[in-house]
Amino acid sequence: MRLNENVKIVGNKVVLVPYETKHVPKYHEWMQSSELQKLTASEPLTLEEEYEMQQSWREDEDKCTFLILGKEQYNETGEEIASLIGDTNLFLRIDDEATVSDYTIAEAEIMIAESSSRGKGYGWEAMLLMLKYAQTNLNVQKFEVKVNIANTQSLNMFTKMHFNEVCRSAVFEEVTLECNITKEWIKWLDNQVNPQYTIYR
Repeated sequence: MRLNENVKIVGNKVVLVPYETKHVPKYHEWMQSSELQKLTASEPLTLEEEYEMQQSWREDEDKCTFLILGKEQYNETGEEIASLIGDTNLFLRIDDEATVSDYTIAEAEIMIAESSSRGKGYGWEAMLLMLKYAQTNLNVQKFEVKVNIANTQSLNMFTKMHFNEVCRSAVFEEVTLECNITKEWIKWLDNQVNPQYTIYR
C-alpha cells in the first residue's frame, strides 16, 4: 500500500516501518522456519518470489504491512535489519453487506519471528499500533483475525484486545475472531497506545 510507504510509527517498545526491498533477505530467512510457516499458514517462497511479494505489499491497495523493530536495539544501533523482530499486516476487503463502496473489514496478522523477542509485549504493542493506524487512516469498521488453534498465546492476546470468536474450523485448524470498531473500543485502544508518527526516509 502506497499510503504507508513514508510512515514510521513509534511506540514505547517497538517501531513500525514500511516493508522495503532491503528487508527482504532477512524476511526470507525467517520464513524458512517450519515453525513460522505453520503458525502463519504460509508456504516457503524462493528469494525471487519474496521480492515479488514485497512489491505486492507496496503496490496493492488492499494490503498494508509494517515491519517491527525492537525500539531499544534500534535506538542504540540505528540498524534496521539487526533490529527486525517481526511484522504486522492487514488484508482489506469490502464487507458483502456494506452499502458504501469502501474497505470496511481488515484481516489482521502479527508475527514475532525472533524467538528471543517473544513474551516481552512487543507483539501486543505492535498489533495495537497497527489497529490504531487502520482505525485512523483506512476507514475500517471491523477487524478480523484467523489464528491457528494451537497458537494459544495469540488467541489469548486477541481476546484481551476484545476480539470475539465467531467460528472454529477443524479442517483448517484455525479460529476466526472479530472486533467491531465502536466508540467504546476506540477509547480503550487510545488508553493502550499513543503512537508517534514520523516520516520514514
